[in-house]
Amino acid sequence: MTVYRGSFELSCRGDTDIHDVTAHVSRLVAAAGIKDGIGLVASPGSTVGITTVEHEPGLVSDLENLFEKLAPKGARYGHDARWGDGNGHAHVRSSLLGPTFAFPVVGGAPALGTWQQIVFVDFDNKKRRREVSVTVVGD
Repeated sequence: MTVYRGSFELSCRGDTDIHDVTAHVSRLVAAAGIKDGIGLVASPGSTVGITTVEHEPGLVSDLENLFEKLAPKGARYGHDARWGDGNGHAHVRSSLLGPTFAFPVVGGAPALGTWQQIVFVDFDNKKRRREVSVTVVGD
């Protein structure tokens, strides 16, 4: 069994900034040289999320609207009261998705559906660079 880890960086504007990272992930999976196994996309941070969607403008807008309804920016958050950083909504939104996404690797590539992309979401309230890692385990 082989374990491979690679990473890439994203420049994010925050505020539910949704990035299609499928090409980045696919390049790292190919570089791993692992034909069959499991892949994991992860990012350190408590204001990010990683999931899979059909990455197209309508659905991106739908996701942004959903997160605003579930954890609105203007609501009161205990986190904001304690820390005063104004990103309580980002932490709540992140907890709904989580900072990781696992996927099967088949034939040396992520096994994704035709309309399925892996997306990274930065929920924070400021710009920043984010590191995203990809770990592949298999043969």
